Amino acid sequence: MEYRILGSSGLSVPALSFGTGTFGGDHAFFGKWGHTGVQEATRLLDVCLDAGINLFDTADVYSHGQAEQILGAALKGRRSKALVSTKATFREGEGPNDVGHSRHHLMTAVDAALKRLGTDWLDLFILHSFDAKTATEETAKTLEMLVQSGKVRAVGCSNYSGWHTMKTLGIQDRLGFSRMTVQQVNYSIFYRQLEWELMPLALDQNLGTMVWGSLAQGRLSGKFGRGKPLPEGRVKQGAAEGPEPAEAQFFQVLDTLDAISHETGKTVAQVSLAWVLSRPSVATILVGARTEQQLNDNLGAVGWKLTPDQIERIDRASETPKIYPFWHQAGFGERNPTPVKNYL
Repeated sequence: MEYRILGSSGLSVPALSFGTGTFGGDHAFFGKWGHTGVQEATRLLDVCLDAGINLFDTADVYSHGQAEQILGAALKGRRSKALVSTKATFREGEGPNDVGHSRHHLMTAVDAALKRLGTDWLDLFILHSFDAKTATEETAKTLEMLVQSGKVRAVGCSNYSGWHTMKTLGIQDRLGFSRMTVQQVNYSIFYRQLEWELMPLALDQNLGTMVWGSLAQGRLSGKFGRGKPLPEGRVKQGAAEGPEPAEAQFFQVLDTLDAISHETGKTVAQVSLAWVLSRPSVATILVGARTEQQLNDNLGAVGWKLTPDQIERIDRASETPKIYPFWHQAGFGERNPTPVKNYL
């Protein structure tokens, strides 16, 4: 397994890490992702640890805490071998304060997560989305209290806009608090908006990038293609996230990936993951396999690299029209270069 430094945290993390959104299943939305129980989860973690994957990501909202409980049970007796990341922000409870980034909710959420996971500390605690109704100073102070208490060792954010992230970092710097060291973001060949602002921000501020959705909810698994029936999975069940890719570009990308798959002897999924791993700021990709076979296939994304020509072909096929002001900034590449055009 390849290891990379996660931003300014100093943590070495595997290029592939394991996401637990499929654990549990007692949820109207996440239940469509999977129903992995303790026994299956334990076997998947066996495969992960044997392959060098030691970072496991979860969230309180995944099947109403079931994913955390199952991960904790599967890690029992080997917690010291793992890095555990969880998230909180979204509503988990019927009370008026069971949501958001108030000190009340975040401290309660962390304590509840620790109990479900059966651990005394979280290696990463990530804010799952931005809360505009709580003062960012209050959120920053709460995160610092959690770090100083030893319950949390590093903090980060997920699904933030660029200004959300910079505002939080600025306040943390001004108050002398521990900085966020990671952003968890959606990024794939079909959804490349990360490159416009959040990727340059990560490089500028030394934030490690954890990628979710790198196979676009299965669209890049190799099961989709011209003339193929819609396969079973999140897309067919209406549990995919993000807008549907335009049909013409969808098949243009799949045709390109299929050609590169034949050139490399790798699967379409492995090529897709390798493309993400080649991008600037990316520290780790969260893979969320439901089966051991899927997990082993994902493991084939490491240990080799796409050629610059293959990367350029995927880039051309998947290029996404930019919105303002990013299309205007792209015209000033002399002094405002796009990260992905300057890293090869």
